[in-house]
Amino acid sequence: MSLTISQIRANTLRARHLYQRTRRQGFAVGAFNIDNQETLIAICRAAQKLNSPVLVEVSDGEVKAIGLENIRDMVDNYKDEYGIEMYINLDHSPSVDDCKRAIDAGFEFIHIDISQANHDATTEEIIEKTREVVEYAKFTGALVESEPHYFGGSSNVHTEGIDFEEIKKTFSTPEGIKSFVDATGIDTFAAAIGNLHGKYPVPKVLDLELLQQLRDVSDVQISLHGGSGTPLHYFEEAAKIGVSKININSDMRYAFRKTLEKVLAEHPDEYAVVKLMPEVYGEVQKVVEEKIQAFGSAGKSVV
Repeated sequence: MSLTISQIRANTLRARHLYQRTRRQGFAVGAFNIDNQETLIAICRAAQKLNSPVLVEVSDGEVKAIGLENIRDMVDNYKDEYGIEMYINLDHSPSVDDCKRAIDAGFEFIHIDISQANHDATTEEIIEKTREVVEYAKFTGALVESEPHYFGGSSNVHTEGIDFEEIKKTFSTPEGIKSFVDATGIDTFAAAIGNLHGKYPVPKVLDLELLQQLRDVSDVQISLHGGSGTPLHYFEEAAKIGVSKININSDMRYAFRKTLEKVLAEHPDEYAVVKLMPEVYGEVQKVVEEKIQAFGSAGKSVV
């Protein structure tokens, strides 16, 4: 059932208050992707157990598979059922129109990523389209996130190593964050400091000194994408420096698939899928709980 504009604005106001709390209290909120209802259940149970606020996020493929209004309804239903603080983030949306539809559906957080669809998009094009989303979002109060260039990797399990020297070429700069925020008016800047989408055979290395420099030159909220496969101490330090949101996807997908493979192998004659799922989303829940603890958001929920 569609939300009224009053309900949407009340939700986005609470979302803004959440980001203010992250800065004042030195924690980051986890943004966890969902592929299905089971993953959503795992997130909700972790949030309830640890009394943590959470963002549920969906990218373009997940939106097409589930549907904007269905995602909104599912999140609202489970939010009420579990009594938790939970919001929706549109993740890496490749077009202005998709962002507008999500804003209309009441998504509290919007990530416009023009370079996702066009890796060669110019800075001018990215700024122009990001500003259009920022202006449109003012009607509901949704928080808009963006970045000035393509963010590498993919939300999958990779077998290759990480070319750190190549990744450094895409790092954010103090000059870049300031000019991009000034030009677009975004609420949240997606920083690149060594974070990379996907799960790799080697641990990621984050440049916390650079993160501090970004924090020092701009008061904008900062997010970190590509949190999977990152040693947890980086998250703890990033939250203290002033990161408000950290995205997790591949670690959850890995736990989901590996556990599902195990359960299927152990129960070859079971065809009632609902009976196979509890162990699966139980393992995903463990991943979410681990991240929540590292982000420092446990006990920070305001319902």
